[in-house]
Amino acid sequence: MISPGDLAIGRIQTPFVLVIAMSDVTWSQLREQAIGAFDMGNMPPTVKLPALPLAVTRFMERSRDPKVDLLALARVVETDTGLTAELLKHINSAYFGLRQKVRTVQQGLALLGMRQSKLFVVTVGMQAAVRARQSKLLSQACFWNSSLQRAIFAREVARLLNTDLDVAFAGALLQDFLLPVLTNDLFDTYSDFATRRAEMPESLIDHEDASLGWNHAVAGGCIAYRWQLPDDLVCCVLYHHLGLRALADPNLCRSPVAAVCLSALLPDQLRQNFHGLEQLIRLQTKWPAFRLQSLVDQVDSLHEELSLGVENHFPLARRCRQVLNRSMQGDEDWADVPQEAAVAG
Repeated sequence: MISPGDLAIGRIQTPFVLVIAMSDVTWSQLREQAIGAFDMGNMPPTVKLPALPLAVTRFMERSRDPKVDLLALARVVETDTGLTAELLKHINSAYFGLRQKVRTVQQGLALLGMRQSKLFVVTVGMQAAVRARQSKLLSQACFWNSSLQRAIFAREVARLLNTDLDVAFAGALLQDFLLPVLTNDLFDTYSDFATRRAEMPESLIDHEDASLGWNHAVAGGCIAYRWQLPDDLVCCVLYHHLGLRALADPNLCRSPVAAVCLSALLPDQLRQNFHGLEQLIRLQTKWPAFRLQSLVDQVDSLHEELSLGVENHFPLARRCRQVLNRSMQGDEDWADVPQEAAVAG
């Protein structure tokens, strides 16, 4: 039987053959198309939506002024001790390989540059907002561990696609940011999915659409838009569930969104896409530059260098080991994806 996942792979043109310039993509139109008629009022009043820390909100507001200087932005960051500590820890990590320690926020922002500083500040702020809430279903430590793994994976895929590394990283880290809140406030809906996973639809998105009439991608994208995040970053959240279909979409195949969509197929606590890893293995036959085992190993090696305060207690290689080993041994049983399997994840 042919699954929709197989059909999606069949439609994929090798990414390095397509030449789609980022300027050809109108992100605002893609955002409006994805959100459609959805409104935050569609969500139950019992869902308590996260709010960005005040320093992050002020930073985003001030940074939109083209005349603002780094000193003014640094003073905003310094009003939040947690944000200040995370910025200095990140800029002084092994990943940047600086010879001398950066000791001030202003120096850190100058090294990152305005665009990367915005992405870093909003990512750390979002993490703080969500970490303030506990989930009755998800382990926060495991959630952020797998989120960081997906972010690193997306950045390395973006490198292969020759697209924006920073947006891919931030978008992958943000893609599921609303799940800790939703799994707590709508526990029954998500608990049912997790406890009866094998009986459920191929993807969490399908289950949410059927049970709630909306899903965490569109709700998360709406919140990200309300937070006035850049449209390309908002689209990463809105479209992350497309999986392999993003590589067959002429508007997305060369964008950071495509990298985020592939990262969404990696395993996580909820097993959002039941056969996501198998789809990534199949992708190797269509895209020779995409070597899953190498990417997985690279994610684990880069995890510690980033120093984002997320321990790698459950390496990605361990999460993927069984399926990867079976594929390398020529065992074809893993490839028997049911006909109802969908690419969305």
